[in-house]
Amino acid sequence: MKKILFAFLIAVSGGAASIGLYKLAGLDQKQIIVQEGAPGVGRLADFQPGQPVPFDFTVPAEKVTPAVVHIRSVVSRSEVSNDRRQMPPGFEDFFGDLFGGGRGTPRGPREGAGSGVIISPEGHIITNNHVIDQASEITVMLTDKREYKAKLLGTDPTTDIALIKIDAKDLPVVQFGNSDEIKVGQWVLAVGNPFGYLHSTVTAGIVSAKGRNIRILSDSMSIEAFIQTDAVVNPGNSGGALVDVNGNLIGINTAIASQTGQFAGYAFAVPANLAKKVAEDLLKHGTVQRALLGINITDLNAQTAKELGLSINEGVVVARVLPGGAADGAGLEPNDVIVNIEGQAVKSVAGLQEVIGRKRPGDQVKLTYLRGGKERQTTVVLKNQSGNTSLVKAETEGSLGQLGVQIESVSAADLAKMGLENGVRVKKIGTGKIRNQTDMREGFVITKVGNQAVRSVDDVRKALEGTKEGVMIAGRYPGQSTNQYYAFGMGD
Repeated sequence: MKKILFAFLIAVSGGAASIGLYKLAGLDQKQIIVQEGAPGVGRLADFQPGQPVPFDFTVPAEKVTPAVVHIRSVVSRSEVSNDRRQMPPGFEDFFGDLFGGGRGTPRGPREGAGSGVIISPEGHIITNNHVIDQASEITVMLTDKREYKAKLLGTDPTTDIALIKIDAKDLPVVQFGNSDEIKVGQWVLAVGNPFGYLHSTVTAGIVSAKGRNIRILSDSMSIEAFIQTDAVVNPGNSGGALVDVNGNLIGINTAIASQTGQFAGYAFAVPANLAKKVAEDLLKHGTVQRALLGINITDLNAQTAKELGLSINEGVVVARVLPGGAADGAGLEPNDVIVNIEGQAVKSVAGLQEVIGRKRPGDQVKLTYLRGGKERQTTVVLKNQSGNTSLVKAETEGSLGQLGVQIESVSAADLAKMGLENGVRVKKIGTGKIRNQTDMREGFVITKVGNQAVRSVDDVRKALEGTKEGVMIAGRYPGQSTNQYYAFGMGD
């Protein structure tokens, strides 16, 4: 009996000591408290360090998935442009996946696949330009398996964004979020159609970085300020949605960094604020209204900061001010360091370009900059490529309508790089005489129509007015030093 009593006392004492230590360590408290958010918001949880993070993504996934579509494109032209992208190693496969292998693909019809995001109940869809680039036929399949032929409303290679439309009503849509407000480390979902057959795939990750310039868009006017995420994205996800935990669109998935062509931990998306502005321009004007500061800029680094006598290492250095440009009119000078725009800190060239990319000619922006170590402010009235504040319309009528091309102006700097004194660029080739009778590629800079030098869209139109015979167009592609010629007939 004594032995039994002694053992019982030891057990009771040990239990009491354990309970005391448990309370002392705070382990008696609930480790996870699940909090229900408002309708449509994912369930968040407070948690103790070292414990798993419970997160229910079902609400945002169910909200977004019906508004992300599968896109099939057919390119029937004799070739795909080989110079539309100059991509660093590791990015080629993602963009080349559409037609089975990037540059130098075989001639003949090719099919590609990608994703898109419905942004209006009437069927307006945002996708990547490279998903539908040069496509002669675009098919959209909804999550309920309905299929529609899509009409291309416009493209913007400088941001890799395109807008298409299907003839449908009462479609589910994705609501735009504010991509400026996202923070590194916050949860995001990627929704799309990887590999062209895994439809309506949802993956989760975090925002890994903001304002990434990965140099995949070759156009001199390109804007690259990508949102980087580790949510799994693969070929076929192009044009799909990157959303926050509320199911709001914060980006359009565009690229991955990979040596194999498959996801390797890094994916990049066009910020939603920029994509929204581009889509609005394409819908209203048929072309993007690009606003320019009229400066050449570089990132501020420690060495430059030291040379300029500055105590900061983040900002944008004005390397050159273009005469007659917006910045010139606002009094900016070389070696000025821009540190703030519209109340937002300027930390990099990519960040500044994104903010300007969301503006239009004629808009005013407030800049804070440093000159000689002293802070100054100025208001800049932004201009277009032609050096004025006018908005432009896509060319869709008259002789150019017969040609089936959209033409845009070329900056003096770009012309100088090509060794040209004048010219206009072929932005988009649609259905028309150019596609039917020539193998001209987008990006071609037209310098002459017949014997007339051209410097504007109006010059091209005037050169073609009344012409019923054959026409010879001369010009040059970027990166080439010799002229190329295309001939076609203007008769019916």
